[in-house]
Amino acid sequence: MFPLVPDLISDELNLIVALLIGIAFGFVLEQAGFSSSKKLAGVFYGYDFTVIRVFFTAGVTAMSGVIILGYIGWLDTDFIYINPTYLEGAILGGVIMGFGFIIGGYCPGTSVCGAAIGKIDAMFFVGGGLIGVFLFAEGYPMFENIYMASFLGNIRIFNSLGMSQGVFALLLIVVAVVTFIMTTKIERKVNAEGPAKDFHPHSHRLAGTGIILLGVVLLFLPDRKERLVGKVSDENFVQTHSVQTMTSDELAFRILDGDHRLQIVDVRDGKEFDSASLPGAINIKTGQLFQKEFTEILGQKHRKKVFIAADEHSEKIAALLAQEIGYENLCVLKGGLAEFTASILKYTKLGTISTREEIDTDRFRSKASGAIALLIKESKNKPAKPAALIKKVAGGC
Repeated sequence: MFPLVPDLISDELNLIVALLIGIAFGFVLEQAGFSSSKKLAGVFYGYDFTVIRVFFTAGVTAMSGVIILGYIGWLDTDFIYINPTYLEGAILGGVIMGFGFIIGGYCPGTSVCGAAIGKIDAMFFVGGGLIGVFLFAEGYPMFENIYMASFLGNIRIFNSLGMSQGVFALLLIVVAVVTFIMTTKIERKVNAEGPAKDFHPHSHRLAGTGIILLGVVLLFLPDRKERLVGKVSDENFVQTHSVQTMTSDELAFRILDGDHRLQIVDVRDGKEFDSASLPGAINIKTGQLFQKEFTEILGQKHRKKVFIAADEHSEKIAALLAQEIGYENLCVLKGGLAEFTASILKYTKLGTISTREEIDTDRFRSKASGAIALLIKESKNKPAKPAALIKKVAGGC
């Protein structure tokens, strides 16, 4: 997956990039007029709706970019930090900020922008904000119960509303277009000299039509993960796409030989994995193959990744999904763990052995049965080393 924030750059360079983006963001705010408290407060009095237009434009642009980049695989949406929602604190904080916005004419970000170019009212607003932060920090024990009340987790709006991201995207775009139309009409009536007086109806109609068409495209643009999971779960796809297999004998030999070029990927659920797992195996459920935590393990091209599960069909689905994600050098255990257990772990000599191949196979399986069982017992007593969790990028306005 192509990283929009490359792992190749250091944390220090990330800070420099963040500084440059912050400067660019402040410049855009100032050019949009957000350093003026009069323009910002205009949204509450109906004579200037620039703030709403900019917010909707930014929201629709970011939303469309996230959906499209996620669809083509250039952005891991699970790596995006989502602020946890505490309902009561969010409502109370919104009310306080709303009153502050009306009274002071700024929000925290725009006040810094205004202060940076010498606006005295913005400097007072920033000072008041810092005093508020200090008082909140000192009095936190009194506010903690409200601040931490009604925890809803890292929710997404479309999930909360019980709809797909495509439907929500189209609805938000329609709301944005309607808002642009309504605010333009209100602004022209209230303030004849406002920004809306320079709007050209023809070009804005074309822009509105274009953005709604984009919403229609997003409506039918499935989530990349859902699309890939649905693709590999289709029986026709599974039957028509082959995956390299590894026999139980080869896997047993590599385990006993301590082959460092082998990585066993167990895609069963955690309980099954904890009850019995092969030496050196790592538990990655099929749905977790997208997670960045396992990129280092699965992305090692020189290592053979053998997917194991109770049956070969489940293994093949996981391996095909890993292939679609972009991982290479994959195979599945022929017959699944059921065959491995029968032919290796619980091997019993059946019938008459006559050929040299049968004699060698019997000798190997008899030895491997006890040796691998002992390795499984030893590995079960060792504490499992969990995969290092990748810290999500935190941020916000």
